Amino acid sequence: MQTKLKGKHFITTQDWTVQEINTLFELAKQLKIETAKGQFNDDLKGKSLGMIFFDPSTRTRTSFEAAMTQLGGHSIFFAPQTMQISHGEGAKDTAKVLSGYLQAIAMRHCNYNEGNQYLEEMRKHSKVPIVNMQCDVYHPAQILADYLTIREHFGENTRGLKIGVSWTYAPNYMRPVSVPQSLILLMSRFGMDVTLAHPPEFKLMPDILEQTKKNADEAGVKFEIVNEMEEAFKDADVVVPKSWGPLVHTQNEKEGIALIDKYPDWIANEKRMELTKKHSIYMHPLPADRDKEVTPGVIDGPHSVVYQEAENRLHVQKALLSLIM
Repeated sequence: MQTKLKGKHFITTQDWTVQEINTLFELAKQLKIETAKGQFNDDLKGKSLGMIFFDPSTRTRTSFEAAMTQLGGHSIFFAPQTMQISHGEGAKDTAKVLSGYLQAIAMRHCNYNEGNQYLEEMRKHSKVPIVNMQCDVYHPAQILADYLTIREHFGENTRGLKIGVSWTYAPNYMRPVSVPQSLILLMSRFGMDVTLAHPPEFKLMPDILEQTKKNADEAGVKFEIVNEMEEAFKDADVVVPKSWGPLVHTQNEKEGIALIDKYPDWIANEKRMELTKKHSIYMHPLPADRDKEVTPGVIDGPHSVVYQEAENRLHVQKALLSLIM
């Protein structure tokens, strides 16, 4: 295991080696058992995590705050409108000042063509680790929880498993592309065959696709992109049907929503789940748009592990913070 991780930033899992990520999973497994026994440590006693949320959150905020509490530390919630960010203070000065007070800074900033650039500017000027709680490009903490859940069902050797990552219909607004992008990046590194399915207008970022192809080649696994939802489900061990906006195609909200409304039949339903293997699991980062993204029979059915997946956010984030702070 690679254990010298103090001070390491966490913007994307691509910045961490497989060995480093495996160290995190080993610790997450241990911490989950301790939590189940009602045991908490004070590894981060006296340390503070600042959390800046440009976008609303339920699971991310709660799991990071609970993680710090259970590790004996303290978390501070920031909304940009309550900070000098709202008066024009930039990422450089924010990072330099806050890193003088805190032992790590976490941020969620999902604005397309803004969030990741802001995080990288924070990383450049911070004296403490920067943690990505989701941006326009990556959602690495979510994907750690996803893979821990897969390991708990299939064992630590996931080579040869098929994961289907599929776009789904969900109306009203354009959701970020960060979840499917982080999914295909990490799962390909851990030996899983990845099938990505979406309508033609819902492509992911070209750079992410290139990184994933490289990951798959290095791991000796398959990575394919298809335009039929059924292809992602066929013989899959894991399916993650999730909506995202056509942001690579257009950033115009009206045009994007019109494109989404072209494909209301892209839904995770029982018929499609029958195409998967008998032992398959259905995953979703939540919140899921019931009756649009997924039928109740699937999300509440025997294949669903969405609440286990959500709980695992806490355990992987405790491991992450323990290692880097």
